[in-house]
Amino acid sequence: MNKLLITDTILRDAHQSQAATRMRIEDMLPACEVLDSIGYWSLEVWGGATFDSCLRFLNEDPWERLRTLRKALPNTKLQMLFRGQNILGYKHYADDMVEQFCKKAIENGIDVIRIFDALNDVRNLESAIKYTKKYGGICEPALSYTISPVHSEDYFVKLAKELVQMGADVICIKDMANLLLPYDAYKLIKRLKADLNVPIHLHTHNTTGTGDMTLLMAAQAGVDIVDTALSPMGNGTAQPATEPLVATLQGTERDTGLDLNKLSVAAKHFRTVADRMMNEGIISVKSLRVDTNTLLYQVPGGMLSNLISQLKQANAEDKYYDVLAEIPRVREDFGYPPLVTPTSQIVGTQAVFNVLVGRYKTFPKESKALLRGEYGSLPGKVNEEVRRKAIGDDEVITCRPADLLKPELDHYREEIKQYAEKDEDVLSYALFPQVALKFFEAREEAKKPKQPAAEDENAVRTLYVEDLSC
Repeated sequence: MNKLLITDTILRDAHQSQAATRMRIEDMLPACEVLDSIGYWSLEVWGGATFDSCLRFLNEDPWERLRTLRKALPNTKLQMLFRGQNILGYKHYADDMVEQFCKKAIENGIDVIRIFDALNDVRNLESAIKYTKKYGGICEPALSYTISPVHSEDYFVKLAKELVQMGADVICIKDMANLLLPYDAYKLIKRLKADLNVPIHLHTHNTTGTGDMTLLMAAQAGVDIVDTALSPMGNGTAQPATEPLVATLQGTERDTGLDLNKLSVAAKHFRTVADRMMNEGIISVKSLRVDTNTLLYQVPGGMLSNLISQLKQANAEDKYYDVLAEIPRVREDFGYPPLVTPTSQIVGTQAVFNVLVGRYKTFPKESKALLRGEYGSLPGKVNEEVRRKAIGDDEVITCRPADLLKPELDHYREEIKQYAEKDEDVLSYALFPQVALKFFEAREEAKKPKQPAAEDENAVRTLYVEDLSC
């Protein structure tokens, strides 16, 4: 077997999972030189929730972040997470939007695009696969891993074969809730390695405490690449830590070849970042703990925190375990969707409504859209009585949902022409209109020359008081 290759997630999923995606570009740059010298297969740096978070919370242009990281990491492949026809948003976009986003992501520095669909509906991956290949990116479609009566080993092997036929350069097993147990990982990867001629890349978390064992068994089974996170933000709801796996495999046939001393230098920097975020309350102690409830209820860690927040707002925290017990029932009625953005939020919110208001007395619009087929084909049999309650006599969409969408890039370009300085701004606006607009307005404001303060007695006194308060 060849050496095991590593993708480190410290610049994306690690801080998305533990620190609500709040790491800033200035937190990353001091470590980039050593990160670039380590010899990772790739660094995951973009996509997922980072795009939204940059605009919404950090006052950063996500495209500028990508360009900056590309310049700082010239020798390492940069990777992103892409939500298929949803791109990085929460609804389906037309194909012209998907094409332009793939084109611009690759132009600005992305090498590897990991593409997933919450329902594993391959029709929702078609365009992203096509345009990643067209513009020269490495195409890594993902199997959104879950457990249900319809999600068998055979199901995932069949899905992987379809994705290879569609043009996959690499196949990712995306275990977002840390449900893939070690021996199951061994068996699935053995099957995939026997049946496919492309590399297999395993992504898991350590939410349930099984992630390290899963990676080790995957390595034994011949997996080509695994995701890990440098130890300051490894484990817990993030990926298993990088350094222990590297140390474990040293001197074996799966030796990663990575230098523990260099990893230690990089970790030292991120430890200061993590300590600061812990002190500021950005990193929650809960995100660092093992939570075996995930194995019982198949609920990802991020979904658990969202449920707690919803119940707090409703003054109903005592209903927490009732909601956890309701989630599997809703999931079965909804045709066993994998629980990943956006289906985790949809199923979780419906479970909260069921417990607080009564079973299926009310349906959020997202539940109706899921049952109507707006997100794609649900993998299992839907409870038709529940669907009828939700959408009445509406016709269920059976075609590829994006086929119903007209080209929309020019529409967004026209809407934002007052602020758009480049094509990337149009994409930012299309994905997050209100958030991007505020960002553009602040950018315009920052360009205006600052008026010198009037030198009167009040101005001097105010300035003096402010200086004393520093």
